[in-house]
Order: sequence, then C-alpha cells, then structure tokens
Amino acid sequence: MEFSKRMDHFGTGIFAALAERKAERLKKGGEVIDFSVGAPNIPPAPHVIEALTEAAKDGRNYVYALRDTDELREAAAAWYERRYGVTLDPRKEIVSLLGSQEGLAHLAMTIVNEGDTVLVPDPCYPIFADGPVLAGAELYYMPMRKEKGYLIDFQEIPEDVAKRAKLMVVSYPNNPTTAMAPDSFYEELIAFAKKYDIIVLHDNAYSELVFDGARCGSFLRFPGAREVGVEFNSLSKTYGMAGARVGFCLGNRQVVEKLDTLKSNIDYGIFLPVQKAAVAAVTGDQSCVETTRMAYQRRRDVLCEGLTAIGWKVEKCAATMFVWAQIPEKYTSSDQFAMELLDRAGVLVTPGSAFGPSGEGHVRLALVQDADVMERAVRWIRDSGILD
Repeated sequence: MEFSKRMDHFGTGIFAALAERKAERLKKGGEVIDFSVGAPNIPPAPHVIEALTEAAKDGRNYVYALRDTDELREAAAAWYERRYGVTLDPRKEIVSLLGSQEGLAHLAMTIVNEGDTVLVPDPCYPIFADGPVLAGAELYYMPMRKEKGYLIDFQEIPEDVAKRAKLMVVSYPNNPTTAMAPDSFYEELIAFAKKYDIIVLHDNAYSELVFDGARCGSFLRFPGAREVGVEFNSLSKTYGMAGARVGFCLGNRQVVEKLDTLKSNIDYGIFLPVQKAAVAAVTGDQSCVETTRMAYQRRRDVLCEGLTAIGWKVEKCAATMFVWAQIPEKYTSSDQFAMELLDRAGVLVTPGSAFGPSGEGHVRLALVQDADVMERAVRWIRDSGILD
C-alpha cells in the first residue's frame, strides 16, 4: 500500500506515546501520577449537566444538527459581549467548532495553498503546526524566549518571510509556556498583520485560567483585530466540557464564512444536547468559573512550592492549566528526564521537545490532579532520588 506524503510528517502523537509508556508501567503493577495530557478533571456545573441530560432525553435531538442553532450563536455573542466587551454578529461573525482542536486542524485549509508560509510560535501546542502542515503549508517558527517574556518578537521575522506568510497562529495565555501578553503586544500584532496582509488566528482557550487576581481579555477587543483575523475560544477548560466538544471561531466575517463552508462539507454539526449544554454554560450562573480558577491556582501552588522545596526550582505559572518547568541541571534532554521521571518516580510529564525546537530543556506538567495527588507526586519525586 502507498500512503500520502503528508503522513511522513506525523509519527505517533506524543500523548499516545506517553500513554503507551504509562500502560506498560501499570501492566507491571506500578503506579502512575499523570500530568501529561491537559484533560480537565473538574466536571461541568450542575446546571450545565442538567441541560445536557434533559436534552438527551428528547428523542428528537438525535437527528443531524447540520449547523449551529440560532440559540447557540446568540448565546456565544451574548457571552462575548458580557465577558469581553466585544459585540459580534451571531450569524456572520461566529461559527462553532467541535472543540478548538478541530478548528485548528481545519482553518489553514481555507487560507493556504500548497507551499504557502504559515507563522507558528516556538514552542507551540502541536496542532498549531500540524493543522497548517495538513494543508500543505511551509512553517516558519517564531521563537518565544524566556528573556523576552515568551512574547513573539515581530522584528525578528525576516521581511521576505513576512511577505510570503498568509497565516499566523498566536496564543496568549500561552500553552505551553503559560505566558500572558500585554496590550502593546496585540497592538503590534495587528499592525504587523495589516502591513503584510497576514490573517491572524488567536487561540484564547485559557482566558479564564488566570491567577493571582489578574485578568485576561480578548484579541478582538483591540481596534483593527477583526480586520485581520479571528479568535478561537473553548468551553473545555472554563466550563469543564472537554469531552462534550464545543468551541467557537469568532471575528472576521470572511474567515468565519470560509470555515463555516468547509465544515458544512466535512461534519454534521454538534450534537444538539451538547449545544444546549453550551448555551447553559455561557448564559447561566458564572460562579463555577471562579471556582474552577481557584482550584487550578491551588493545585499550582501545591505543586510548584512542593517541587521547589525538594530541590527542583519550578516557577509558578501566571495562567493556564500548565506548569512550564526547566529540567534539573544535570539533565540535557527533556525526553530523557521525562522517561526517567516516569521510570523512577512514577510521575508522567510531557517533554518540552514535543512542542517544537525551543521546547527542549523543559517539561510541561498539566494541573489535572487534585491537590492531595500533587502532594503525593512531590513525595514520590523526592523519594525517588532523581533530584540528588
């Protein structure tokens, strides 16, 4: 059999490979505390679950949805108005996604042709790069350096690359570095995109997981943002709906229309009970958002303070559901450290190399375990002697 050349880019996904190592250890009777995949373990609020279950009881809701209901798009528009101060046309500036991952996989197909250039951050969440590659794009990695606050420096992008680029993927609060961006960054981003006629995709999945009293807004609130691009947002982390896949593409009408058209040819819409749950999430009692935020902040504090106390200095993240940690000095490979951490301590993390060339020297820990499990993980790492 012969397969497409595009598959040469894809090996076994890092999370699948880590899951295999985890399964091997469990099969041998070992224990594992898993910080590898950002799979939220905080369930939706009761009113969201109730909306889903009540709709699921109605046999009429098992037909193809085909498109978004008016109720869903209007709820998303009201959510963006209330939360971010951004007014959107629910019929022309919003389309749902089967989770942000699906949108990130498909958006580039509506924008780039074979060989076109797409600018992606480095390090970056893998689908930021994989989606454009599926569309046949050539990637240019924009380094995000710690000494620059992990902010993309647009001055470092060669002019010939900028002139060729058709799409740029940006995300703050950032996965995996956990960095946030000031207003001045977005102003510079919009000016850069206008100058070189580049479409911007801003992923805003972690806008509610911002700690220590800070706040995060939307890319779309800045003047000119809708002229150059769109924002993706997700209900996975904010409302605990990771398995009930709902996200949104919002902003530029032309981009939204193209993605809507593509999706009408490749999927049949979101299950109607899930749409009902999404409406309940963004229009109902919002106290669950603060409860979720504080739970992640508590986990962050327990993990980072605990690891620092036993000799692995790990900085507290300002946002997201992740910790981006430099590996101990005696290690030179993030893959090696991650595998030894699993083998010796039973703690599973994601090596930074999985997030691009600049990720080497780090590991990402997802805050997806309760605080007591965080404490146990710290003890296991201490007792393993891996830090000695």
